[in-house]
Amino acid sequence: MRAVVVRRCGGPEALVLEEMPDPVAGPGQVLIKVMVAGITFVETQVRGGRGPRAAELPAILGNGVAGTVQATGDGVDPALAGTRVVSTLGGYGGYAELAVARAGDLIPIPEGLSPEAAVALLADGRTALGLATAAAPRPGEWVLVEAAGGGVGSLLVQLARDAGARVVGAASSAAKRDLAAGLGAELTVDYTDPGWTELVRAATGGLDVVFDGVGGETGAAAQGLLKDGGRISVYGMAGGPMTKPDPRVTAVAWPATDMRELARQALALAAAGRLRPTIGATFPLESAAAAHAAIEARGVTGKTLLRI
Repeated sequence: MRAVVVRRCGGPEALVLEEMPDPVAGPGQVLIKVMVAGITFVETQVRGGRGPRAAELPAILGNGVAGTVQATGDGVDPALAGTRVVSTLGGYGGYAELAVARAGDLIPIPEGLSPEAAVALLADGRTALGLATAAAPRPGEWVLVEAAGGGVGSLLVQLARDAGARVVGAASSAAKRDLAAGLGAELTVDYTDPGWTELVRAATGGLDVVFDGVGGETGAAAQGLLKDGGRISVYGMAGGPMTKPDPRVTAVAWPATDMRELARQALALAAAGRLRPTIGATFPLESAAAAHAAIEARGVTGKTLLRI
């Protein structure tokens, strides 16, 4: 099979297309013929050797894929062969033509939902739905979504809007702010502009909820806009260290919900037309390096995918 391999940590050029032996499904596993693989910002950090976890090299990155079951291992129903599925892979193996997944991690792709939409929702959908469930925005509340033009952020804008909240979308480019506005953000701001907090405070009088996927100075500034007792959901560090919640606000804990069930719910919402993933760019497998470079340059909105 063809696969994109990282043999040394470094820039996007560390992603190299190679011919690799075909993997084999073991007991309790299935072999997936991959159609689409998702790319996350964390994977760009892992490739660069600066992520929250270190990769054991050589490595094939990619945790989420959509495709069809090609073969089943011992203990798995052979009738699964040919089924359209989306699945996590335990962190690695997605940037390839074939991937092995645990049978218990498979989620059938609902009728009418594309593989691209399914894989775009796999990680981002479960994350956004879990965060929104825990923070529970209420009608009339002011909610700030950081990185509102990203995969998770664009979904959070929709979920908060559908809960009746008034949404502020913070994003670093005009295209991303336009996307957030189109998805229901009442106000959009550029969080790279030093005066963005004053704009938000003047418009809202103070926030009720902050979804902090950026961290660093942006996360700290957003937390400062919360009313006393406001809720902050910290889930990312794209712009610096994770935000440490202030004692005067409420740190939202992750809900006690199975991750696979959250992903299944996100797919069902999308199939019903109630949640729309934003796919900003799709690259062929051999252009994985270009995909990573685009993400790191903040040059894409929504989710970035590899088409195999």
